Amino acid sequence: MRQWIVDAFTTEPFRGNPAAVVEPFDAWPDDGWMQKLAAENNISETAFLLKTDDPARFGLRWFTPTVEVPLCGHATLASTHTLFAELGATARTIAFDTLSGPLFVGRKGDLYEMDFPAAPPRRVEPPPGFAEALGATPKEVWAASYLVAVLEDEAQVRAVAPDFGRLNSMTSGPPQLPGNVGVVAFADAGAPHDAVSRFFAPGLGVPEDPVCGSLHCILAPLYAQKLGRDLIRFHQACPGRGGDLECEVKGERVLLRGAARTFLEGVIR
Repeated sequence: MRQWIVDAFTTEPFRGNPAAVVEPFDAWPDDGWMQKLAAENNISETAFLLKTDDPARFGLRWFTPTVEVPLCGHATLASTHTLFAELGATARTIAFDTLSGPLFVGRKGDLYEMDFPAAPPRRVEPPPGFAEALGATPKEVWAASYLVAVLEDEAQVRAVAPDFGRLNSMTSGPPQLPGNVGVVAFADAGAPHDAVSRFFAPGLGVPEDPVCGSLHCILAPLYAQKLGRDLIRFHQACPGRGGDLECEVKGERVLLRGAARTFLEGVIR
């Protein structure tokens, strides 16, 4: 069977967030085998697709090197790109059946547009030891499926160097996995984006995720409120990579837009 590695949320190779995408199966393989393949790939997510009777609808599951996750934006974008660019899909929109319900992805100009559930956060007090674990003192702390630390400025976001051992004990509350924390701040004046973010996920076996779509399902409604408008451009500033997302809040949904490029095609033997 074939597998592709796709750099998501970028127009250039070696940037954005790489995801492995395995060609669609007729039936789901064993969960343990999928987890072992994701561990062997050893990138933030491996996406598995399941054929249905509808050529524009697929089952979709995502595995980090250590666990299956309920939602992953960049691997959904990579899966869509693989179906269109590598496997010749012709539908205007691809539907995915996932642990987070049905997701729909289509094309919007040169970008892919994903229709995801919004996850508006609630403001919370920082957990004990949070600033020490993060290596920065947040202005605000918010919680949804992940904790989010709002920092003073872009420079502070770019400079954050967490203590991952300590961070792995931080949680947004049950039943969420601990150790998954986003940081964000308004971008510098004159930047082509509105806000700059990063995402740390030692609780998912990923110390830093280069570009995280599900994080921006939280950040988009938060910054739509802060900016007073529904369209927000984010740059996720992972050192050495980084990527760009255009987010538009539509009621209880968020439209996430980004580009993708195939980096590698291989054969699993």
